[in-house]
Amino acid sequence: MDNVLFAFLLTLFAGLSTGIGSTIALFAKKTNTKFLSISLGFSGGVMLYVSMIEIFYKAKDALTAEMGLKAGYWLTVGSFFVGIFLIAIIDKVIPSTQNPHEVCRVEDFEKGKCDPSPNLFRTGLFTALAVGIHNFPEGLATFISALQEPSIAIPIAVAIAIHNIPEGIAISAPIYYATGDKRKAFLYSFLSGFSEPVGALVGYLILMPFINNLVFGIVFAVVAGIMVFISLDELLPAAREYGEHHLSIYGLIAGMGVMALSLLLFI
Repeated sequence: MDNVLFAFLLTLFAGLSTGIGSTIALFAKKTNTKFLSISLGFSGGVMLYVSMIEIFYKAKDALTAEMGLKAGYWLTVGSFFVGIFLIAIIDKVIPSTQNPHEVCRVEDFEKGKCDPSPNLFRTGLFTALAVGIHNFPEGLATFISALQEPSIAIPIAVAIAIHNIPEGIAISAPIYYATGDKRKAFLYSFLSGFSEPVGALVGYLILMPFINNLVFGIVFAVVAGIMVFISLDELLPAAREYGEHHLSIYGLIAGMGVMALSLLLFI
C-alpha cells in the first residue's frame, strides 16, 4: 500500500508542475530561454537514457522469463513500437495551433505572436485540453514505473515535471491575456495537470489486478516507447527552439549522465 501511495504522489507531483509554468507566465516579463533550453534537454536525456537502457531491458527480462527468449524479445520490441505509435496518434489528432508543445514564450503572447485564433480564451482552453490528453499516458508511465521500480521512477517524474513547465505557460498566458484574470489562468493550467494522476488511477484500477510478468513487461515496453517519442518529438525540438543548439545538447548529455549515475548508485 505504501508503494501505491508513493506512486500516486510522484505522479501528482509530475502532473501539477504545470502550475510552475503557469506562475512563470503570470509573473515573469520574459522567459529565461537558456535555462529552459538546458532543462528541456536535460529532461529529454533522462527520459531517453532510462527508456532505452533501463526500462526496455527490464521489460525484455520479464517477457523472456515468461515466454522464452525469442517470443519474449519479439513481444518487447512490438510493445515498444506500440507505445511510440500510441503517443504519435495522440499527437497527430491534436491541431498544431492547440498543440502544447509548439514553442511560445511569455513575451510572445504580449506581442500577439502566439495567438493563432482571435479568441485567446478559447485557445487557452483547447491547449488545456490538449495538455490533458498528452499527460494521461505520462501519468500511467510514471505510476507503473514508481510501482515496479521506485529507483528509476523519481528521475522520470522530475523529467516529466520539467517538460510540463512550458505547457503551463502555453495554457496560462492566453487565458490571462484574454481575461486579465490571473486566478482563472492559473486554475486552468493547474487542473490540466490532473490528467496525470487520472492516468495513474486508471492504471491502478485496471492493471493492478492483472499485474504479472507478462502484463508488467508489455506495459513497461509501451512506457519506454511513449517516453522515447516524447523526448525526440517534443522535448529536444523545443529545447533547440528555446535556446542555442549546443545548450540543448549539453542539457541532453547532462541528463543522461545524471540518470546513469543514479542507476549505478542503486546497483
